[in-house]
Amino acid sequence: MRLKFIPPMEPELVDTPPAGEEWIHEIKFDGYRTQVIKDEAGIRLFTKNGFDWTGKYKPLAEAAKAIRGKSFIIEGETIVTNEAGLSDFHALRSAITRRPQDLYLVAFDLLHLNGKDLRGIKLTDRREKLHRMIPDGLQVQFSEAMPGTGDAVYHLACEANLEGMVSKRADSVYRSGPTMNWRKIKCYEKKEMEIVGAQRERGKPAMVLMAEKGRYAGGAFVTFKADKRKALWDRVQRRVGGPVPKGLKNDKAEWLKPGLVGLVQTLKGEENLRHAKLLDFWENENGGG
Repeated sequence: MRLKFIPPMEPELVDTPPAGEEWIHEIKFDGYRTQVIKDEAGIRLFTKNGFDWTGKYKPLAEAAKAIRGKSFIIEGETIVTNEAGLSDFHALRSAITRRPQDLYLVAFDLLHLNGKDLRGIKLTDRREKLHRMIPDGLQVQFSEAMPGTGDAVYHLACEANLEGMVSKRADSVYRSGPTMNWRKIKCYEKKEMEIVGAQRERGKPAMVLMAEKGRYAGGAFVTFKADKRKALWDRVQRRVGGPVPKGLKNDKAEWLKPGLVGLVQTLKGEENLRHAKLLDFWENENGGG
């Protein structure tokens, strides 16, 4: 029987891990979602959107031959690790074209096995079967659930400088598309960036617009109390009249002359600011706050 690609089940992004014993928690790996299909036609690997990347993932396709099972559909994440042993998304892109032998597949779900569709059975049963199928020492590895509560796993993930975690209902069946039965919780990082603009519209949250090394990176919310907020707007006002970043329109934003720096909290693993807020600001001419 020829097996077809199944559109993935996708976790919703939430701010905090779920509580309760009905959840399992896994590390969120920073890579490309991948589906491995084995049937009478051999082994094929697909991207999240259903593109056949077997040719790009040749070493993984070769490694997948050792997985036990006549036919299967396995879900996982293709990653490459850095010197610290952490998944590194930016290194992944070049590894795919230049050193595919460095790729790993972290397998976390089993949708089909030996002619049986497993999507209707609970997650823990699917994962138990998957775990037994993967021999040790492969470039395909099983994604172990982390022991402990959601809060404890989240704390450990962020302390270890990981991107975040994924929490899944232990009894969840597999349904393609977004679902709250799976949830991803990302870790935050703090970084210093240039404040290049401000957006203050009546009835909308105030934002400062940020750039990093000259590249526009998006907005961060301003949640200061009255005194600090006034101090920020005073400094913004003195700098109005700066250049508009390349490729952006001047819509409803005040663009600033250089010299104002901000400390921003933002989600890790994102190229641009996401869920970001301004924590502090200062002028870089004199280093003052």
